Amino acid sequence: QVQLVESGGGSVQAGGSLRLSCAASGYTFSNAYMGWFRQAPGKEREGVAARYTGGGVTDYSHSVKGRFTISQDNAKNTLYLVMDNLKPEDTAMYYCAASMGGWLEGLPLQEEGYAHWGQGTQVTVSS
Repeated sequence: QVQLVESGGGSVQAGGSLRLSCAASGYTFSNAYMGWFRQAPGKEREGVAARYTGGGVTDYSHSVKGRFTISQDNAKNTLYLVMDNLKPEDTAMYYCAASMGGWLEGLPLQEEGYAHWGQGTQVTVSS
């Protein structure tokens, strides 16, 4: 079955960087629609970055564009999210998600389009 395991979260000061990893198994990693989402306490989950692993198409939310980079390593079946210039408002639980059948209505950051989710990794940014 599909498994997604996130790692790499932690606590950093504002302006710092982190790299999140999502180790994937149970499907063809190099031909999937994948995304990173986050949920802060008291807020709805929001999509921050997405990537089609079969062609490199990517999308970012306005709030992270230019600071976050999504990438993949097919040899390791791993999706990454490099987060630079972190801000306190980036504090959240970060989740990796995957879809085998495409993005819902072609919207990469729409969470309803993802059938498989990891357990999440916490990112805390202090000012």
